[in-house]
Amino acid sequence: VYSGICAVGLSGNMAVILVILRAPKMKTVTNVFILNLAIADGLFTLVLPVNIAEHLLQHWPFGELLCKLALAIDHYNIFSSIYFLAIMSVDRYLVVLATVRSRHMPWRTYRGAKVVSLCIWLGVTVLVLPFFSFAGVYSNELQVPSCGLSFPQPEQAWSKASRIYTLVLGFVVPVCTICVLYADLLRRLRAVRLCSGAKALGKARRKVTILVLVVLTVCLLCWTPFHLASIVALATDLPQTPLVISMSYVITSLSYANSCLNPFLYAFLDDSFRKNFRTSCDFESLRRPLTDSNAVRTVARGVHLTCRQQEGLPRPS
Repeated sequence: VYSGICAVGLSGNMAVILVILRAPKMKTVTNVFILNLAIADGLFTLVLPVNIAEHLLQHWPFGELLCKLALAIDHYNIFSSIYFLAIMSVDRYLVVLATVRSRHMPWRTYRGAKVVSLCIWLGVTVLVLPFFSFAGVYSNELQVPSCGLSFPQPEQAWSKASRIYTLVLGFVVPVCTICVLYADLLRRLRAVRLCSGAKALGKARRKVTILVLVVLTVCLLCWTPFHLASIVALATDLPQTPLVISMSYVITSLSYANSCLNPFLYAFLDDSFRKNFRTSCDFESLRRPLTDSNAVRTVARGVHLTCRQQEGLPRPS
């Protein structure tokens, strides 16, 4: 499972990165966030082979430094992906509101998006530093070297604190932010439509509804079991039975799968995606100026083609 996630996730996210960087005119605000989201997910898939090797060898053979890096990147994945999704939601919220009110957004620039992205990376780095500090190689009950978090005494209290820290800052805060933004956006669009009866606003409301369902459903499906397991671990000490261990692998794999799905989250929301996909093989669109609205379509086509070629899947008819 991890191997499949690594192959699909790495190829998909690399396709997004290469397509955006390859076309000089794809310098849009939306693409800046898509690029950083792909970098975050691609960075995580790069260390998955190390986790696979540890699982197969049943011990950690790579030393202290790589252990710290692997665990730090693992937590980068937890924090960075959800925060880039959150900032993309904030951006969409502001854009739709400005469109409804017929207002310009002179401050929404490519340079500004890069500054915001840099701030997110710096913020996530600060959040991850404690895990890098506590990560290390230790010997388990069988005297086998393992890579994990080694907390000072009282170890159990520190362990619970780290779970609460990850749960609140890596899930509750950003997900609640996304929910509040889209709930308010839907309310505003509904009110505007009731006043004007404009069909365009009705269509916009449907698109925003789809956006809410896709982003939140995929994110929650992938990460909620992981964080629920953390809550269960906080409430009780589960015995390490084969069933518990198997469920742990399933839950972890599901959270890892989010790195494969993120490149496709916004791609399939475009109504003309399927039509454009049939003409994407020539990649002529890479040489044309792209607007903020069609940039996502171009990225999506590159990702979808690469993943299908990687997996050997038939092309859609």
